[in-house]
Amino acid sequence: MTNYFDALETREPVQREASLFSRLPQVLRKAVEAPAYAERLTGTDLADITSRAALARLPVLRKSELPTLHKAAPPFGGLVTGSLGSFGRLFTSPGPIFEPEAARPDPWRGARALFAAGFRPGDVVLNTFSYHLTPGGFIFDASARALGCAVIPAGPGNTEQQFELIEAYRPVGYSGTPDFLKILLDNAATAGRDISSIKRALVSGAAFPKSLQEDVKSRGVDAYQAFGTADLGLVAFETPARDGMVVNEDLIVEIVLPGTGDPVTEGDVGEIVVTSLDPHHPWIRLALGDLTAALPGTSACGRTNMRIKGWMGRADQTTKVKGMFVRPEQVAEIGKRHPELGRLRLVVARSGESDLMTLKAETALPGETLADDLATTLRSVTKLRGNVELVAAGSLPNDGKVIADER
Repeated sequence: MTNYFDALETREPVQREASLFSRLPQVLRKAVEAPAYAERLTGTDLADITSRAALARLPVLRKSELPTLHKAAPPFGGLVTGSLGSFGRLFTSPGPIFEPEAARPDPWRGARALFAAGFRPGDVVLNTFSYHLTPGGFIFDASARALGCAVIPAGPGNTEQQFELIEAYRPVGYSGTPDFLKILLDNAATAGRDISSIKRALVSGAAFPKSLQEDVKSRGVDAYQAFGTADLGLVAFETPARDGMVVNEDLIVEIVLPGTGDPVTEGDVGEIVVTSLDPHHPWIRLALGDLTAALPGTSACGRTNMRIKGWMGRADQTTKVKGMFVRPEQVAEIGKRHPELGRLRLVVARSGESDLMTLKAETALPGETLADDLATTLRSVTKLRGNVELVAAGSLPNDGKVIADER
């Protein structure tokens, strides 16, 4: 098993799916001991939630709701049953959103992501994520130590002192944002400092475009990306196959139509929704507000879990038109009222000094009556007038965007 963190990564997909959904009802029973989940799941027969179709019937919990919930019922919005003393560390992120760290090894599920990026027991890792109040630094610190690595808790900034640490400890690994990795490499070259011991990296928290990937690689650093959040830890990560990101174990990831909890057609871009099987602090259908798409098949690296394309933008496309909010869920409601349509996109532009809405709708049906009906539905749902443009099936981009604000 030298190529894999453990045998779980290469299970048959049907075996993994059976394991996840056999455990889910027990996690749900633990979740409803918390008052907020008890209210959200009232009337649900938890024993029946043993498939993706059944899970998709449960309400989505939007990450954007958490600051309001946490303020109303501090610190965790009634979503956690454990006492504060049952956790390890307690953090906050902007919002504010309050996050507890589980008191167990690798609480953020990051060790296998580091392993996939080439980190091994005995490595020394320079961790440049922030250690101040937010979980970032501790996520990668705890993950590296769970793998058996020694960690330099450097945090971001102060490159001069970082060079001293690197030259003294000779770390082979880097964890941090891709931007700060470039800063270190650039400043070391300018200052004539030797940081050549760093050969691999796991980066997150910012975009890592192709141009920056190639620049980092040309400096002798093999860098991989991971996608995670302060709530869940590492959700998905790159592997040596470089064919998307493999979803982490013990998580159920769904891709849904923005503004809804409805799974998209396979391959379509949608919002990431995650259910975690941690009975101490479960997340049930947490909608992260980030877009991605599932990739078909399994990775060439041999890991068999679901793969996603990685971060593809934000799902919360709410905008204001003539002083009124228009939301993705309203576009989804229009689609539900007209199931004969394909993709929808509400384009918001300016005409002179006024806002102008145009609903673009994919259809193979003839048009004038349908366009009139759609215009009526658009006004009924949004309380605003707008134009309708019928377009050919398959002509709108598969990018998860249902509201395009072009003003």
